[in-house]
Amino acid sequence: MAGSKNPLFDTATTLGKIVAFFGVSAICGVLAAGLLVPIASLAGSSANASVEFFEELPDDLRQDPLSVPSTLVARDGTTLATFYEQNRQPVSIDEISEPMQKAIVAIEDERFYEHGGVDIQGTLRAAVNNVVSSSQQGASTLTMQYVNNQLINTGVLSGLSADELTISGTKDYGDKLREMKLAISVEKEMSKDEILEGYLNIVLFSGRTYGVEAASQKFFSKPAADLTIPEAAMLAGMVQIPNVYNPLNNPELTQKRRDTVLGAMLRTGAITQEEYDEAVAIDISSMLNPRETSSGCYASSSAPYFCEYVKHLILADPAYGETREDRENLLFRGGLRIVSTLDPTAQDEATRAARETVPADDESNIGTSIVSVEPGSGEILAMSQNKYFSPEEGTENTVYNFNVPAELGGAGGFPGGSTMKPFTAIAWLEAGNNMWDTVDASRDYYNDSYRWTASCLPKGYTQTVNPDDGQWDVGNASQGFKRRMQVDYGLKWSINTATVQEAAKLDLCDISDAAARVGILDQDNRDEETGEPQPINPSNPSFVLGTASVTPLSQAAGFAAFANDGEYCEPRALRWVEDGDGNQYKVPERECRQAVDPNVLRNLNGTLSEIADERVARGTISQPIAGKTGTNNGASSTWFVGYTSGISTASWVGRFTGNQEIDNEVINGVEYDYLDPYSPYDSSTLAAPQWLNYMSQVIPNFEAEEFGTPDSRPAPEPAPAPREDTSDEPEEESEPEEESTQDSGGEDQSESAPEGEDSSGDGEDSGGNGNGRGNGNGNGGNNDD
Repeated sequence: MAGSKNPLFDTATTLGKIVAFFGVSAICGVLAAGLLVPIASLAGSSANASVEFFEELPDDLRQDPLSVPSTLVARDGTTLATFYEQNRQPVSIDEISEPMQKAIVAIEDERFYEHGGVDIQGTLRAAVNNVVSSSQQGASTLTMQYVNNQLINTGVLSGLSADELTISGTKDYGDKLREMKLAISVEKEMSKDEILEGYLNIVLFSGRTYGVEAASQKFFSKPAADLTIPEAAMLAGMVQIPNVYNPLNNPELTQKRRDTVLGAMLRTGAITQEEYDEAVAIDISSMLNPRETSSGCYASSSAPYFCEYVKHLILADPAYGETREDRENLLFRGGLRIVSTLDPTAQDEATRAARETVPADDESNIGTSIVSVEPGSGEILAMSQNKYFSPEEGTENTVYNFNVPAELGGAGGFPGGSTMKPFTAIAWLEAGNNMWDTVDASRDYYNDSYRWTASCLPKGYTQTVNPDDGQWDVGNASQGFKRRMQVDYGLKWSINTATVQEAAKLDLCDISDAAARVGILDQDNRDEETGEPQPINPSNPSFVLGTASVTPLSQAAGFAAFANDGEYCEPRALRWVEDGDGNQYKVPERECRQAVDPNVLRNLNGTLSEIADERVARGTISQPIAGKTGTNNGASSTWFVGYTSGISTASWVGRFTGNQEIDNEVINGVEYDYLDPYSPYDSSTLAAPQWLNYMSQVIPNFEAEEFGTPDSRPAPEPAPAPREDTSDEPEEESEPEEESTQDSGGEDQSESAPEGEDSSGDGEDSGGNGNGRGNGNGNGGNNDD
């Protein structure tokens, strides 16, 4: 903390220098005599005033905790990121090599073990020099330097500016006297080893690298305990002017300074002549093995977006401080060890698959993301995307996390498309119906007078919003499916008219509620007071086809409930957090609830298993899998959300900068057209292959079980159904025919589809136009998946 200026020590004039000299001389007399009382006879009234001033100075050094980096680690302890204002790794004196201890004493305070905090000889020498010369000399002992660094540390923690801190070159005689008195006090309380340890842990070595351990790791990639004589001499020499004596920026100056330290070590007997000759002959460049430890999520090589998500969680949580500033100080200075839920293997595979699907710098600027959640715990296992986490210009960079809500650094969600359809099926089953029930999917319009039951709305019902020509026209992506069909068949082939007909027989609020129970909320429907996302508003019936903006993380967590007999667990990113002293901070506990009846899910999983196994994996995955595709209007947002009982993953591919449809778009070297019936672009084009590319590698790492069979009677054999929309004659349904699409890696993949349907069978009503964050409204178009 900056000391107040005393007129006696104004050295702007020659008179001031003389007064200061006599004052310091008097103080030195007091110190030498071991007395702390005024001795006016030493140098007249000026000396007497100086000693009185000295006596009034505080002698209790406040030693606040040092700023220590916080570390974010994966579930196995792998470091994901480091946060710091000062990169420091405190170590004990026995973890610092003897050459390092000797080097710093030899160059900074050769009488360290002889004085009591103040070097009288050095102080008088400096005082004489500063009177007779225009240059200034210091006489700070290691103890005094330790004191000053502690004062600076306290000042920084108190919010003082650089101008208010007593950094080197800004101190007056009053500051020096304060250091002297505090140094004497410190020497009474601490041993020489404790002082040396404290100094070597607090002192600046370069940039934001503080302390000998961090410096040793930065320049030599080794612990301070292993520092050799020439390495120790280099580091000891750096503390005088850290930003000048830096071997990476000024190797010649740094080597010259190192050799000066070696000379001091030889002169003081710290090393022998032989050791000196050997050390001085070593070129400094041959010693270096630099390793940078950068701060923050931008420096995270494996999980920058997950890191930023965790950072947002901590800075928003009062458990880490009353104010955001308090939380930032704790994160960047408090030495936290943040143990996360992330699985490093899954994370690496997710990044690989996301960038293989669409490279970060692809001219299409299409985004991809993969996020995985563990059923039964809600733990986030992977969170990745194809873009690089950077604010720099370039389409390969973004700071938006595609997987999470906007308030946590996200892009705000994307239209879910047909991934919403399972919730209509859940409401259908909860209403006492069966998956094998038949619905009339031939109905393809609902006029604006049609009343949809919606008990949670003020009137208890809603009507078609913004209809076209007085009605909502519902279409399918493929011809031949406007006919009667079983509910499970309609879900398997994602027939829009079937889903809408089911919804027409249900309470729309029950469908919205089914999604909300497993954490799938509308990112565009937020509470006016809290700003929290709310359940999907059922006032527009087209929401059943996926108009709402949902996040990939909520999708992965929601479908994880399908994998866990209907038990939903809130997503968790943190396992525990503790500081260097072992104090633990409260993290959200496992929060799970039974959201859907297990028997309902077992009925649903039968259909979703067919989608995942037959349409996506095609038998290439041996574990039981299930999932649902989804594509919005124009295919600007495509999905596959699939799961085993051990891992649930949302795979998303789409636009995050707008809602333009995929029209003659070249993506990863292949041209796609959403409306091309011979080469359609939908969820099976990139999103589903991305899921398969990733999950085929990680599923074996997570134990999976059968989903279980429903407790009800088995479904009857499918009844014959008419092939044409207008035919009343029952006609036997044809076997699926084989067609093919290509995944992002260019491999042909055959897909079975019923006659009359394209091989992808993907796409669905998105409900109109979405913006760059996936918003949507209206009653949508004519697509299904």
